[in-house]
Amino acid sequence: MSDGFPRNFKASEFNCKCNKCAAESPAPESTRHLAWVLQLVRDEIGVPIRINSGYRCPDHNKAIGGHPNSYHMKGWAADLHPVGKTPRELHGAIEALVSAGTIPEGGMGLYNTFVHYDIQHRRRRWNG
Repeated sequence: MSDGFPRNFKASEFNCKCNKCAAESPAPESTRHLAWVLQLVRDEIGVPIRINSGYRCPDHNKAIGGHPNSYHMKGWAADLHPVGKTPRELHGAIEALVSAGTIPEGGMGLYNTFVHYDIQHRRRRWNG
């Protein structure tokens, strides 16, 4: 694609959802890298992945109770919902790809309706 994003993701999917800011990530290279990593995850799990939350501007992050140093504000994180699979199945697929060294180690949180994944090369795990 001309914007450098993989076939199953668009840059706009990662934009801030507040509808008040400029919307686009201030770190497009980080967001693009995240999208390519997520393409590997999508290929592994075999179903579409919806981006519930990608980049967040600081105001939106604060309004939704995000961590003050959230990786979402750097374009390094996304909250993901697999279409046709459970968050637990998505979590397992990401963990398997991390263990195989296929995608970066990072933070991953399992919630009832989504999985948080960030690509900061530091292992962190939690349940929401």
